[in-house]
Amino acid sequence: MRPARIALIGECMMELQQRADGSLVQGFGGDTLNTAVYLRRLLPPDWQVSYVTALGDDSFSDAMCRDWQEEGIDVSLVQRLPGRLPGMYCIQTDAQGERRFLYWRNEAAVRDCFTQHGAADVLGELEGYALIYLSGISLAVIGQQGLDALLPRLIEARRHGALVVFDNNYRPRLWRDREHALHVYHRVLKHIDIALLTLEDEQALHPGEDEAAIFQRYAQMGTLHVVIKRGPRSCLIEQAFKCYEVEAQEVEQIVDTTAAGDSFSAGYLAAWLMGACPETAAFRAHALAAQVIQYPGALIPLDAMPS
Repeated sequence: MRPARIALIGECMMELQQRADGSLVQGFGGDTLNTAVYLRRLLPPDWQVSYVTALGDDSFSDAMCRDWQEEGIDVSLVQRLPGRLPGMYCIQTDAQGERRFLYWRNEAAVRDCFTQHGAADVLGELEGYALIYLSGISLAVIGQQGLDALLPRLIEARRHGALVVFDNNYRPRLWRDREHALHVYHRVLKHIDIALLTLEDEQALHPGEDEAAIFQRYAQMGTLHVVIKRGPRSCLIEQAFKCYEVEAQEVEQIVDTTAAGDSFSAGYLAAWLMGACPETAAFRAHALAAQVIQYPGALIPLDAMPS
């Protein structure tokens, strides 16, 4: 594929990592932002990776934008809303590397990302992108009004050849109930090209479904490129009616599983966009995720990226 413009839509929050001694280390993180950073690191420099969100006019929002620009991410579609603030979360990690999240996000600026006056210009720009990426968390935080504004633009961009990629990332605490989440997901799933799914999230939305049933349901909706992420187990892929299974890479010591799925998605997409077959793309995705979970926090140092 020729160099292209990629837009990722979602929320980045202030991240506090709680250490074993009780101290807190500040950073930034969010599912689609994590994927954006890893995509930018993996793709050639002539590809454009843009992040679409809303922040406040505070010093933390300034720092976020500076960090993203230092990573090479385009911030021209980041809205800055006066008087608003970004959301915040704290990661508490146990001895097995599993994490617990505490959130402060109800008043986050991103909730008005597509309902403010400046949103019209951002939405108009999306039609010029070759790939648009969003997640279940994106849908939850922008709300119904935001989706009402965004969805027609996704459909129009797709008519002009854009690929729409969706990561299911279902977080029950962000939704009124499961039925509400299913209704909102269904509005979007009819218009996607690639689904990057975490198995346990998909089964939380559709109890009792196994992998075969998940593949069948997405095929019936017209999505012919589906990846099922299964944590430390192999991932499963169906693409153009062909099936693949790629083993995960073993890790001796897991430090923090934050962003494991986000980095997998970035590794898979970057390789696939550069012409790799699904099996090779999944191998590279597993390699990146295996490296990420050996470091604390969502974003590993640049020099720790796998070759």
